[in-house]
Amino acid sequence: MTTASAIPDTERGEVTQLRVIRSEWIKLRSLRSTLFTLLAAVVAMVGLGCVFSYVTAARWDSLPPEERLAFDPTLVSLRGLYLAQLAVGVLGVLVVSGEYASGMIRSSLAAVPRRLPVLWAKTLVYGAVAWVLMTIASLAAFLGGQAALSGHGLGTSLTAPDVPRAVLGAGLYLTVVGLIGVAFGALVRSTAGGIATVFGLLLVLPALAQALPSSWLAKVNPYLPSTAGQGLIHIHQEPHTLAPWTGFALFCLYTLVALAAAGVALTRRDA
Repeated sequence: MTTASAIPDTERGEVTQLRVIRSEWIKLRSLRSTLFTLLAAVVAMVGLGCVFSYVTAARWDSLPPEERLAFDPTLVSLRGLYLAQLAVGVLGVLVVSGEYASGMIRSSLAAVPRRLPVLWAKTLVYGAVAWVLMTIASLAAFLGGQAALSGHGLGTSLTAPDVPRAVLGAGLYLTVVGLIGVAFGALVRSTAGGIATVFGLLLVLPALAQALPSSWLAKVNPYLPSTAGQGLIHIHQEPHTLAPWTGFALFCLYTLVALAAAGVALTRRDA
């Protein structure tokens, strides 16, 4: 007689992290919102990058001298990032909150009683998808933008100093924004609440910080999540900001704290 312990996991149908990851991948790619939201992020990244580059090149002769001095061809072609982060963050929230809204989360947690593998699988799957697509979109935006700028002698190349860091960094920044969305989707368990929290953190908080006295702003602004994370896409470091990789590391730390809090909440609350 064969004992249960002698039967391979694949025959017993036991829950493993790999199987949970495969399940989350199937769920993610089967959702219509996934396709449309990621397509919107890619269009925003590439389309706006090309538009901003073309408009800047067309207006170059009429730009004030101070704007010409501050001109960064790489940053201009990556400006679509500011809109793309909305789509990526929203989908990150929906990856979790959508299951709470539909009630599917009960089935997911019943199939994986330990719960945490579900959160880690959602994080890994969405993070991988976001990183691949947003890195490709960032590269396409850069190449398209430089094609528009180079016609007026304003472009740069992918081999120029710090340009690879900025282009690849845009994809990394957007990926982490998506993971923040996953974390707050699990914490808040509400689509509207999760989206409001993510963009309050990334967009509203920096705007509120501008109301601080300049001496306070110089000390606070570098440590805000979006300011720290976006340092990667700037070729020339702005005053009163952290070094690019230092800021991105801090941005990742914020995300890890949010994911840890989401993991604790997931294990302690009812579905």
